[in-house]
Amino acid sequence: MNQKKILLIDDELDILEILSYNLEKEGYDIYTATNGNEGIDKAKEIVPDLILLDVMMPEKDGIETCQELRKVKELQKTLIVFLSARSEEFSQLAGFQAGANDYIVKLIKPKILISKVNALLQLTSQVSDNAKLIEIGDLVIDKDNFRVSKAGQQFLLPKKEFDLLYLLASNTEKVFKREEILERVWGNDVIVGERTIDVHIRRLREKLGINTIQTLKGIGYKLIV
Repeated sequence: MNQKKILLIDDELDILEILSYNLEKEGYDIYTATNGNEGIDKAKEIVPDLILLDVMMPEKDGIETCQELRKVKELQKTLIVFLSARSEEFSQLAGFQAGANDYIVKLIKPKILISKVNALLQLTSQVSDNAKLIEIGDLVIDKDNFRVSKAGQQFLLPKKEFDLLYLLASNTEKVFKREEILERVWGNDVIVGERTIDVHIRRLREKLGINTIQTLKGIGYKLIV
């Protein structure tokens, strides 16, 4: 069995010990690092499925570490989740802007954290960037036939709406920034207005349900089916 690899980066040894113990009991292969630089080197070496990362660390803080990790080609599909005592909104926004998939405050109970880790890794293992058929809950996206259904109801979407939905569904744990959406859906050589994404998001919400797509103000969009 190919076990999932999780890298823990935190300068608090007791946190590393507690997390390692609980996650190993779940069957994950656990690796640890006590600062950003060590974490980056370790991540390049093992290419983990998930990185749990602290914000406040010596040598290189978590935000800088996340930014550096996102520049590594081999780590593009690695989930990065901040686990930090910093609960301020600006800290969480900085984490998402640096490329994190999620941000969890350290007050979370271990069992809840384990459940969240399990859900993150199980969901991402079901969907890949090259998937022809994506099934998430009651939402089904058939790329070959440009078909979309939700709870059995069929939808005929214009191509750009379909491409936008497919992009968001290709990685439901990722917050897609507006710049990336424009580049991957419309392309660099197409000039569109600033409100283009908003219009397409609104239309998808009207058709698929108002809570289907989440807006992270100042950052981008995320599918939350």
